[in-house]
Amino acid sequence: MACIFGDVTKIDTTGASETTAKQDKLTIKGVEASFKLAGHDLKNMEQYKDIITKVGKAKQMDPAVIAGIISRESRAGAVLVNGWGDHGNGFGLMQVDKRYHTPKGAWNSEEHVTQGTEILIDSIKVIQKKFSSWSKEQQFKGGISAYNAGPGNVRTYERMDIGTTGNDYANDVVARAQWFKGKGY
Repeated sequence: MACIFGDVTKIDTTGASETTAKQDKLTIKGVEASFKLAGHDLKNMEQYKDIITKVGKAKQMDPAVIAGIISRESRAGAVLVNGWGDHGNGFGLMQVDKRYHTPKGAWNSEEHVTQGTEILIDSIKVIQKKFSSWSKEQQFKGGISAYNAGPGNVRTYERMDIGTTGNDYANDVVARAQWFKGKGY
């Protein structure tokens, strides 16, 4: 499926930080750690694959990127309590923050994944305007970073993840997305 925002397989990535990798007690970091983290989420992710694919198609967003965000944000739902995470601020698989958005739908619904994907697309569009000279893939990655920490946090391409959760958000999500791409997402 063509994604109008770029090709996630062409985005450079350093993968997960040591902090993020420690979630699963991994002694490795980087792309290899992101791949392992995504792999740990695959079984849970499979139950949402139809929703992810449907929303991806409708919104022209790569389903692998949606899966990468779901893996990073909620470990495919595994870390949520009654659909909530982030000390009761983040809602659903994609952790829509109630402080900035009004969550829609059930935590694991198509409506929720659509809302999260729309927030991602809005973030990408802001980065496209802010950094019009960046390549499509750079803007895509910047938008993924902005999904976590807001577009104001993205100042340079090289340091876009400084200030994101674990200081590795876009790099980790991109690596996880690349892994999910290989699993048919």
